[in-house]
Amino acid sequence: MNLVPIETVIEGAISGMVVSFPTDTVPALAARPDKADLIFQAKDRSQDKPLILMGATAESLWPYVCGSDEELQLWQGVAKEYWPGSLTLVLPAAEKVPRVMNPVNPTTIGLRIPNCDIAREIMAKTGPLATTSANLSGQPPLERMTEINAQFPDVLVLSLSQSQDMMLASGVPSTVAKWNGIAGWEILRQGAVKL
Repeated sequence: MNLVPIETVIEGAISGMVVSFPTDTVPALAARPDKADLIFQAKDRSQDKPLILMGATAESLWPYVCGSDEELQLWQGVAKEYWPGSLTLVLPAAEKVPRVMNPVNPTTIGLRIPNCDIAREIMAKTGPLATTSANLSGQPPLERMTEINAQFPDVLVLSLSQSQDMMLASGVPSTVAKWNGIAGWEILRQGAVKL
């Protein structure tokens, strides 16, 4: 498949295909949450590595988590400070989260709003998407849309101008912080954001 315009990426994602677009960290492979298994297949990814739910707005993501009113307020405060940005919050998953997002431990879900206009523009139309870095499992993330197109011929890859393709991603993965109730936050991966 060739590199495609943004409208085709949006339509493809809505119809249940795997798509790829840039984010503020590394380009993503993305699909509807209920089609997350397609990403595991495409990447040859092990089932114990959950996907991240990315959205255009924090409001679009809160229905996917469950916590007390106090917890929700606290999480929303952290989100307000660091989103959009390279911070992934791992929170208790609501019933709404399809099991295919996190097959081994469906009790949690990682959430993120990327600081990337193109990514948010796409997800404003598709709704939140299951995402992960665009690479085969165990290999470094691909940083150019042309490389992703070559490695994943069945994925709808967003076409960018060469200059856009060069400057978008920082290449630094997001910080992943998991909520552990009374114990507070546990940093699972230190990335760009210091919590």
